[in-house]
Amino acid sequence: MNYALNGLKVLDFSTLLPGPFASMYLADLGATVVHIESLTRPDLLRLMPPYAYGQAVSHNYLNRNKQSVVLDLKNPTNVELVKSKIQDYDIVIEQFRPNVMKRLGLDYATLAKINPRLIYCSITGYGQTGLYKDKAGHDINYLALSGIAGHSGRVGERPPALGIQIADVAGGSMHAIIAILAAVIERQKSGLGQYIDISMTDCAVPLNNMAAAASLAANEHATPESGHLNGGTFYDYYETLDGRYLSIGSLEPQFLSALAQILELPLLIEKGLSFDKHDRQDIKQAIQDKIKTRTLNAWQDIFQDQDVCVEPVLQLQEALASDLAKQRGWVVDIPRRKTSDETERQLACPIKFSRSEIRYDYIGQALGESENW
Repeated sequence: MNYALNGLKVLDFSTLLPGPFASMYLADLGATVVHIESLTRPDLLRLMPPYAYGQAVSHNYLNRNKQSVVLDLKNPTNVELVKSKIQDYDIVIEQFRPNVMKRLGLDYATLAKINPRLIYCSITGYGQTGLYKDKAGHDINYLALSGIAGHSGRVGERPPALGIQIADVAGGSMHAIIAILAAVIERQKSGLGQYIDISMTDCAVPLNNMAAAASLAANEHATPESGHLNGGTFYDYYETLDGRYLSIGSLEPQFLSALAQILELPLLIEKGLSFDKHDRQDIKQAIQDKIKTRTLNAWQDIFQDQDVCVEPVLQLQEALASDLAKQRGWVVDIPRRKTSDETERQLACPIKFSRSEIRYDYIGQALGESENW
């Protein structure tokens, strides 16, 4: 098969979400990924219900296409085993707190002496330096410290508890993938690997992008419902008659004009782009009053063929079963084993190449299933 990353070999020491998500994408794109796991301290993803084929489905998804190898890294013999094999690997991913890998004798400085071409990526909450480097944290903490939570949500209410892990994935995982692949390209010129320090909090900060640009360069500080995109304008969610929601994002004049005609609200044309706080409140209330008069299905019928940036807020199960999901291939059936007819439904890799294939060999392996690596 023509895989984009065919030939790259990854040694993955990470657990939970950020590192495994990053290495899953590398595996989907064709890299060989060997996941080193502990027998005495199992990855918590293996313990989290629900289960399929006797394993946690989150583990089955995040560790698909990877080989599972069990090693006690506190055993010097196993450390020496890793060192003996590191010459054959291109990339190491680890997610321990700073200096843990150094204490084990598997830090970048040690392994790079054996394999100078090695690219070594450490993913942590707060990075390898600074006052926070040894602190524990979770996605909610990284979002709090990055400023994202501070200008999200509604005035007078607590920041929203989100249904996804933004700092873990959009911050840690995705930036790790970008950095690793950039280092692979650079290595083609220099012949050398390098160390990558990924802080999930650092990488969450740029997700503020436009709000941060306004704060730093124009001294305009974001607060909940103060900007164009965080509830300060009619760009928002609106409740329908049956308690569902519509998303309305008709910011551009042509979309706004069409929306005004459909909703029969001339106020949108008169004041839709106003920066006056009271005008904005009047507009949002007018839209909410109108949207509240019909059910979600009725509004979907009305907006079905209208190009105005209005879409229903779907529950996850609705989204995954939608026509869009089917047309774009959001869900795939992954074999339980490479030679098995049994399959498990999982999210597909969303990257689409004109020539290269995406790999879907098997779901996450049983603990220690790969003896040869």
